[in-house]
Amino acid sequence: MRPFRFGVALYVPGSRAEWVAKCRKAEDLGYDVVGVVDHLGRVAPVPALLLAAEATERIRLNTYVLNASFHNPVVLTRDLAALDEFTGGRVEIGIGAGYVRAEFEAAGVDWGTPGHRFSRLVDVVTEVERAFTDRPRPPLLLGGRGDRMLTFAAAHADTIALTGTAPGAAEGRLALAGSAALAERAGFVKRVLGSRDAELNLMVHFVRITDDRRAALGTAHQLVPHLDLEELGALATVLVGSAEAVAAQLLRTRETLGASYFTVLEDDLERLAPVIARLR
Repeated sequence: MRPFRFGVALYVPGSRAEWVAKCRKAEDLGYDVVGVVDHLGRVAPVPALLLAAEATERIRLNTYVLNASFHNPVVLTRDLAALDEFTGGRVEIGIGAGYVRAEFEAAGVDWGTPGHRFSRLVDVVTEVERAFTDRPRPPLLLGGRGDRMLTFAAAHADTIALTGTAPGAAEGRLALAGSAALAERAGFVKRVLGSRDAELNLMVHFVRITDDRRAALGTAHQLVPHLDLEELGALATVLVGSAEAVAAQLLRTRETLGASYFTVLEDDLERLAPVIARLR
């Protein structure tokens, strides 16, 4: 089994000092990766990661994930190559097809069909692979939910990211996939990988380290009303309980789904820290 890796996806804008403090805190708490999302109204990924590199010493830096439709492939690859060079090779490139239609409209980018968005992603990945033929390419993370995306990721990515969401997430709702659906997607990835090896990443959407598990699940239920408490408590994307219990849950998830790299959202940066410490 692969060793655990833990990442945090940062997205809240703020001052230089606030950004530096967050990145240093992530490193101090034992995280392996600082990621930056690519959404309008949030932090611009490339400059944010460059500042993160200046503020830290060892932590890796990830675009989690770039919206392929927002970027010219050649220009984006130029910027990523510079970022990799200026950070001493600490960059990991995460790319996705985009899923929030309102952002496409606000940016003046054609929403198109799922096939069109997938084609744009393929164009970006192709350019990244071409641009790094004469030098080591940063690790590539590709994520999604559908067969076409996951099959492509299995052929090209070093890390395959499972979103853990259900189709309703495309409309901006927090719609989490049930345990059976997530297990089916992880199984699909294993089949399409064949003999090829890749790291499996899972986005964790809710973390509460507490002795009152039922109350915390009740809070989660308000955010995800389409699942009952029992279903929520069984999800690999919901970590609720004592630090010992959550650590045990992550060990089970690694064994059953094959996921060893877990990413939490910025709000849960400090919450997961005692679990990371135990698993180290």
